[in-house]
Amino acid sequence: MTAKLRPRFWETVPLNKLNASEWEALCDGCGKCCLNKIEYEDTGEVDYTRIACRLLDGETCRCTQYPIRHQFVPDCVRLTPKTLPKIAYWMPRTCAYRLLYEGRPIPDWHPLNTGDPDSTHKTGHSVRGLTVPEFEVDEDDWDDYIINETP
Repeated sequence: MTAKLRPRFWETVPLNKLNASEWEALCDGCGKCCLNKIEYEDTGEVDYTRIACRLLDGETCRCTQYPIRHQFVPDCVRLTPKTLPKIAYWMPRTCAYRLLYEGRPIPDWHPLNTGDPDSTHKTGHSVRGLTVPEFEVDEDDWDDYIINETP
């Protein structure tokens, strides 16, 4: 059974006090976190690519195997209040998890604010139609797929 979402919980409840349903509801469905990234050891900079994890559905921008994704992609991140401080730096700038961790509000277009689960796509904040499956690109060619602006 899914727990109820408290009214405007993201504005009043600390991340580590959210129930599982509230935690999952923070995801806006943009798909940006499922893009393969290149992290440069010497600078710590992160470049996003258009290359999507093999489990990402490029139209829905959702993981096709979310509950069991670690069986297929063992290094897929387990995002929790405890892991967030270690990985927030590479998460998308518009990500609700990152924004709330940084003490900032979520975007007006976020589905929690609009009540529309497709608002992320409708406002152009998702990777819908922009991705290439990772199995189609050799890792040596990832540089050719870098997105010039960090999402």
